[in-house]
Amino acid sequence: MEIFIQLLINGLLLGGAYTIISLGLTLIFGVVRVVNFAHGEFLMIAMYLIYLIADRFGIHPYLGLIPITIILFALGALTQKIIIQPLLKAEEHIQIFATVGISIILMNLALVVFGANVLRAPVELGTNAVNIGSYSIVTGQLYTFLIAIALAILLHLFMHRSYLGRALRAVAQHRYAAMLMGVNVNAVYVIAFGLGTAFVGIAAGLLAPQYPVFPTVGTYFVLTAFVIVVLGGMGSLYGAVAGSMIIGVVDTLAGYYIAPDLKEVVYFGIFLLILVLRPTGLFGIGTE
Repeated sequence: MEIFIQLLINGLLLGGAYTIISLGLTLIFGVVRVVNFAHGEFLMIAMYLIYLIADRFGIHPYLGLIPITIILFALGALTQKIIIQPLLKAEEHIQIFATVGISIILMNLALVVFGANVLRAPVELGTNAVNIGSYSIVTGQLYTFLIAIALAILLHLFMHRSYLGRALRAVAQHRYAAMLMGVNVNAVYVIAFGLGTAFVGIAAGLLAPQYPVFPTVGTYFVLTAFVIVVLGGMGSLYGAVAGSMIIGVVDTLAGYYIAPDLKEVVYFGIFLLILVLRPTGLFGIGTE
């Protein structure tokens, strides 16, 4: 029983990392209605930047995530403005090809600049474990979980209490009606894409003490994030949080009781079942 509870704790803590990544992905889809296949590569670029400032300047990733988040917001906003915006009236598959193209470019750029070597930020804070009774918790995972919950709450308040947040929700619900009400839809798209990308900047700083960085590191996280977004409901912020916790627990339980190499099979099986039985996900579609 103790092992089972420890696995549940580990799964929920892992869900914190998935939450931050999935919130950004679902915000972009919920508002802009673009499936961003480059989301993982933005995370990878952010993790490389975090590694560089930690390795060259001795800045801990937890501090480095502040400027990196700003950089990622700017990168996401520019991507939306320069690449995605001209394609919004095109067929959906054209938009998908564009984000896939961005993904391939960023991945190969990382290979050229950094090579295929596995790199790790030289830090200790966030890698040690603390014991609570008979259970062990990695401090980095705990920090990530707590910040993920705080970000989810802040994003909810932002979406409901601020003018910009309400504009984002209005565009998500009906872009043309929002335009008639005086909302600058194109500006909202740029901000939404920038905010969604900024979340991976936060995730990169929190994940850097726990995970190494290499050119394909983003693929692992973003594939899981896609499962979470579909499970929770495309565009549902609440669904992103709930789905992250569910997949985090499934990941740890399947890795222990079945096999570490087969845990992806389990939650991709859940992904397929959701697509077949409830295509709108647990919480439906729409940015709350």
